[in-house]
Amino acid sequence: MILMVASTKDIAGMNIAQQVIDHYEFEKQLGLFGKHSVYVGRVENREVELVFTDEDIVNTQYIVDLFTPELLIFLSRHASVSGIPTLSVHTPGNLGKAELGGISRKVSVSPASVMKDVLLEMAKKREEMGLDYEVSYECTHHGPSLDVPTMFVELGSSPKQWKDVQAAEVVAHAAITGVHKWSRYPTALGIWGPHYNKKFTRVALTTKMAFGHIIPKHAIPRVDTKMVKQCVEKTVEKTELAILEWKGIKGPDKDRLIMVLNEIDVPVEKI
Repeated sequence: MILMVASTKDIAGMNIAQQVIDHYEFEKQLGLFGKHSVYVGRVENREVELVFTDEDIVNTQYIVDLFTPELLIFLSRHASVSGIPTLSVHTPGNLGKAELGGISRKVSVSPASVMKDVLLEMAKKREEMGLDYEVSYECTHHGPSLDVPTMFVELGSSPKQWKDVQAAEVVAHAAITGVHKWSRYPTALGIWGPHYNKKFTRVALTTKMAFGHIIPKHAIPRVDTKMVKQCVEKTVEKTELAILEWKGIKGPDKDRLIMVLNEIDVPVEKI
């Protein structure tokens, strides 16, 4: 079973969820999840359940106590100071202290190939619909920290975009496409870069490579061998290499990262 989750506190998440219901023949069930109706659809012979929570979505660490999905997709808003219209995807989890949900130093399992299919479909539908949005990977961040394949599909980055029905439709379609295709790509761990990683996004959109976890530049000083190894192991696909944005990494961190990656036997590619 595939589980989709949206928060009633999240305008964008609810908007995306409504597009899933409207366009993919999801049917309301008799039972409730909390106070809210449950919707069920089928995608490529896979049952997909859509549920709603009154919690902030980053605080749903409990969700796997109630469901046992093979893939968990959170439908969510994204907020940023820049307010740049953005369609994005990432795996949740905390590379350091848990400051926004989840568990400290624990990341979720990354469904790298599904995320790549979602990213590709976002880019395709954005062009088809003539939307002025960026499409991007985000780094691994915030809760929940779960032991099942988990991803966020997001619409941002301000209230104007959260209410954009066309953009919400693109995110909904991309999420369903990822479930439909269930592809398998060669997969890399990404290291360095800002919160939105344009270089890794470009690699994913123009080559066969997918990215699972992405460790941003601000987290590099606190990631050790154990944390890097966890990012490698908590990816659905085999992590075939680590791709580093080499010029941006400080000298001492370069030496340390190479040593860590050699220690866990992950090849390195510098871009």
